[in-house]
Amino acid sequence: MNATWPLVIYYDASCPLCREEMHALKDHDTEARLRLVDASPAGFADDHLAAAGIARADLMRLIHARDAAGRWFIGVEVFELAYAAAGLHGMARLWANPRLRPVWNRLYPWVARLRQPLSWLRLNRAYGWLVRRAATRAQARAAACATGRCDLP
Repeated sequence: MNATWPLVIYYDASCPLCREEMHALKDHDTEARLRLVDASPAGFADDHLAAAGIARADLMRLIHARDAAGRWFIGVEVFELAYAAAGLHGMARLWANPRLRPVWNRLYPWVARLRQPLSWLRLNRAYGWLVRRAATRAQARAAACATGRCDLP
């Protein structure tokens, strides 16, 4: 899936799970490919959303993103693009895997609907740790490749 950067992600910052994941990705976005927009305030409005006919309720149901070319992405495809933008290509490939994609497409709406209770279970911290660990490993591999040692784990 191709996107034109930056990718503007509309997410629910009132959700600890959502906030943890998006901020972990942004922390490792060394090329400034991601822009995060908190769509959680009750009076949230955006001209791009209005032009596309997307309501705030849609944003609160499933994650949405818009690329620089004005194309909209919803749900799992946002995660695929966001992880790629942050340089986490292994995780992006996991989201994009054609055998797993049907599973993600069925699972994600359930996770999105239950994101607040899942956060109460502190899954946000575990998932944030996982994203940060993957990002650190990806950066180490990139640095190793820059010195001609791509065979490092």
